[in-house]
Amino acid sequence: MTDRTPRHLILILGDQLTPSLPALAEADPARDHILMAEVAEEAGYTNHHKQKLVLIFSAMRHYAAELEQAGWRVHYHVFDPESECQNLGGVVRATAESLGAEGVVTTQCGEWRLDEAMRAWELPVPLTIRPDGRFFATIERFQAWSRNRKQWRMEYFYRELRRETGLLMTVDGQPEGGEWNLDAANRKKWKGEPPAPPPFRVEPDATTEAVIAEVESNLSGHVGRTDSFGWAVTRDDALGALDHFLTHRLPWFGDFQDAMSDDEATLFHALLSPYLNIGLLLPREVCEAAEAEYHAGRAPLNAVEGFIRQILGWREFVRGLYWTLMPGYADENRLGNTRPLPWFYWTGDTRMRCMAKAIGNTLEHAYAHHIQRLMVTGNFALLAGVHPEAICDWYLGVYVDAYDWVERPNTQGMVMHADGGILGSKPYAASGKYIHRMSDHCRHCVYNVNDTTGPDACPFNSLYWHFIHRHREHFRGNPRMGMIYRNWEGQGEARREAVLAKAEEVLLNIEAL
Repeated sequence: MTDRTPRHLILILGDQLTPSLPALAEADPARDHILMAEVAEEAGYTNHHKQKLVLIFSAMRHYAAELEQAGWRVHYHVFDPESECQNLGGVVRATAESLGAEGVVTTQCGEWRLDEAMRAWELPVPLTIRPDGRFFATIERFQAWSRNRKQWRMEYFYRELRRETGLLMTVDGQPEGGEWNLDAANRKKWKGEPPAPPPFRVEPDATTEAVIAEVESNLSGHVGRTDSFGWAVTRDDALGALDHFLTHRLPWFGDFQDAMSDDEATLFHALLSPYLNIGLLLPREVCEAAEAEYHAGRAPLNAVEGFIRQILGWREFVRGLYWTLMPGYADENRLGNTRPLPWFYWTGDTRMRCMAKAIGNTLEHAYAHHIQRLMVTGNFALLAGVHPEAICDWYLGVYVDAYDWVERPNTQGMVMHADGGILGSKPYAASGKYIHRMSDHCRHCVYNVNDTTGPDACPFNSLYWHFIHRHREHFRGNPRMGMIYRNWEGQGEARREAVLAKAEEVLLNIEAL
């Protein structure tokens, strides 16, 4: 008689929807059971966008159904606000006890908060946490690279990973085209040509429709809308999204990577990060697919290199930084910011056209591309002196692809420069001129991008110089900012006083902008 007592209970999290998950390695469908759970604590620890919740819950349910079809015994805990188990640990403990499991096996999660909680769980059986092997580099690999370095710069880690993977490398070990980074070629303003293709969209099936109804019923207080939901929730559809990007967007991705448009929210961006971050797509297959387009002559090198750098470079770099510096990294606030997040971040109700567009798209689709995040909503928070934790929590909640390991370093370090320069050597601060150069928002705005002190002056302009002035002791010695300070000091005392007075007026009336 076959022993049906489960050997292991395998816990699979909502961002681990990968068939090759380490927790499934050496598992036996005949004896091991799988647990997946939608729990109140994970759904509600921050104000997650409704579409983010729909994506995760629906993708989990589809993944669980695929596992069952493959012969696995899956125990699925559907979200229930009245459930006795409101946290993941409670569900794991109850399930392990009811099954008489010999042990619980899972893959390392992507968030320090949950990782600490998991390691403190009081379970009736041992818990085994396996490293997440779905990345190019292990945490140990990053730490070996970063050890004893005075500065951590993504560019150099990226080059090492290019050599190790062979991505966009010639047979003699040189980068394709002779240069490692072609970012300088990726800063064109989009003027309507070529036409931007519509985003890839999947119409919700019955499972997704049920999840949408449940989220609207049980989590109605969360930010955002669900009526426009069209994200892929299965691997097959995620592969369809990848193919759509390669065919319709990748050839122009590089040229217009930093561009913004009043009429086209996503332009030529990939919209693949949600699928990478929950495991429906794997970084290697995505990078190799883009590389193949270059070798086939269907996409230029600047586009393919820029795309691969986002995944092989930034994504790997910020993950290594996160797990090396947490939990202290979350408390970094080197610029001493204290301002609360303006309320219009949650409503989009502002007359600043660029902010209204970026926030509006975020509320409607749970998405904005990296320049909208970095140089519009992030730039404004930096210039206004918003507390890093406030803007970090906003980014973590409102974006469908936001998970703490990737969101926090990008926001804490790159957007807010709160880490003192660990992630970037200078702050990504800019006046309205940058937004005007990279978009057509300004011609639709009530504020004048060419004015700094007048009644209709663009708020970004005076806030930029106010930021430069109030942090002069912090940045004066930065060699990359010397010209900026010479410019500021050369404007004359009367002019500087007028600019600072205007900025103080803007900050005093920030909610009315």
